[in-house]
Amino acid sequence: MRAWRELRRAASSALSSGDGVALGRRPRRRAWETSLSPLERVRRLLPPEEAAAVGRCAAAPQAPPEEEKKEAAAPLEAGGARPGSFRAGELVLAELRRKHNTTLKLLCRLAADSVLASSSGILPHRDIIGQLPGQVLRTSTGTWMLLRRPSLEEYVLLMPRGPTIAYPKDISAILTMMDIYPGDTVLETGSGSGAMSLFLSRAVGPEGRVISYEIRDDHHNLAKKNYKHWRTAWEIGRMQEWPDNVNFILKDISTAAADMKSVTLDAVVLDMLKPQSALPVVHPSLKQGGVCAVYLANITQVIDLLDRIRTCKLPFLCERIIEVTHRNWLVLPAKIKNSKSSQMVETQENIEEPPQKEYEEIHIQDQVVLKESEYNESLSDDAETHCSVPYVARPSYWQEAHSAFLTKLRKFRPPLA
Repeated sequence: MRAWRELRRAASSALSSGDGVALGRRPRRRAWETSLSPLERVRRLLPPEEAAAVGRCAAAPQAPPEEEKKEAAAPLEAGGARPGSFRAGELVLAELRRKHNTTLKLLCRLAADSVLASSSGILPHRDIIGQLPGQVLRTSTGTWMLLRRPSLEEYVLLMPRGPTIAYPKDISAILTMMDIYPGDTVLETGSGSGAMSLFLSRAVGPEGRVISYEIRDDHHNLAKKNYKHWRTAWEIGRMQEWPDNVNFILKDISTAAADMKSVTLDAVVLDMLKPQSALPVVHPSLKQGGVCAVYLANITQVIDLLDRIRTCKLPFLCERIIEVTHRNWLVLPAKIKNSKSSQMVETQENIEEPPQKEYEEIHIQDQVVLKESEYNESLSDDAETHCSVPYVARPSYWQEAHSAFLTKLRKFRPPLA
C-alpha cells in the first residue's frame, strides 16, 4: 500500500511538470475551467466584427450601485422634489366625520410643541409631523381623523377673515371671464382678506404681476398676512417657491390716476362698494378689448354701475351679468327604520328553480305583454350582480346659493366723430 501511494505521487508530479504532455497526453482540467459563460457562448456564434463589439461592451467597467442610484435620482432633483411627509411650519387640514353625514374641517400650522384640539379630542402635532398626507390617526377620545394638505380653495374658506371673501365658485367664474394667461398684469381693487389675490397670483404665474389696492389699513394687513402664510406653507410642504408677484398698496384707487399712467393692464377686477368711481381712473390703462370684471352683492349696485357708464359715456360694453350657484347632492345607502344600513341582498346561485318557458304571457287589463323569462341570460357573465344595496339620491340640505352678481365689462374703442 505504501508503494502504491508513492507511485501515484510520482505520476501526479510528472503530469504537473509537463511530462504528461511529452508523453502525448492532454493535461487534466477542472469542470469550471472548461465551462463557458452565456456571453462567451453567444459571442462564438456571432461574426468576428460583432463578437469584438460585444467583447468591448463586456469589458467596460460597470457603475457601482450607489452611482446608479444617484443617476436615477438626478432627473427627479432637476424637476423638483416630490412632496413628502408633513413638516413643522406647514399647514395641515384635519377632517372629522360627524352626524348627519357632515364633515368638520380644521386648519392648523404644525409645531412640535402644539396640539390639534377639537370637540372629538386632541392630537399632538408631533404625532402628525413625519406622517404622509392621507394618513388616518386616532385622537385622544378614539375618533378617527384624516390628515392632508389643504388646497387653495380650502385655505381661502378657512383662513382668518376680516371682510367677506370672494368665494371660490365666483372667483373661478371671474378668471374665466377675464381669460387671464401667465405673464399678464392684473389690477385688483379691494384686497379684502386676500382670497382673490391668491387666485390671481397663481393665474398670472411667476412672470405676471398683480396690483392690489385697498383703502382700509386692517384689510390691507390681513390680506398681506394671509398671502405670506400661504407662500410659506407652500414652500415648506411642496419644496417649491410660490411666486411673489402681488404688490399690495394701501391707497384709494380713485386717487391713483397718476400711478395708473405708467401701467398697461390686461384685466381689471373691481370688488368695492362703488366701482363706478374707479372706472374713470382704470379705463385709460386697460388695453383695448380688455375685460373689467365687477363683483357686486346687490342687483341695485349693478343698475347704478350701468347707469354711470351710460351717463358718463365710458368706453365699456356690458356683455354678461351672472350669479353662480352650486347644487350639492347627497347619495347614500338607504336606511331601515332602526337607523341601520340596509343589508346586502345576495343572490342564491345554487338553488334549483322550476323550468320556465322562454316567454310568458301576462294579461293586464285585456292587454297581452310578452316578457322574457330568463333575463339574466341576456347579460354577460361579467355583468352578473352578486349583491345590491339600495341607494337614496337627493339634494343636500346645505346649498351654496347666491353670493354675488358678476358683471363682465369689455373696453372698446369709440367710433370717431
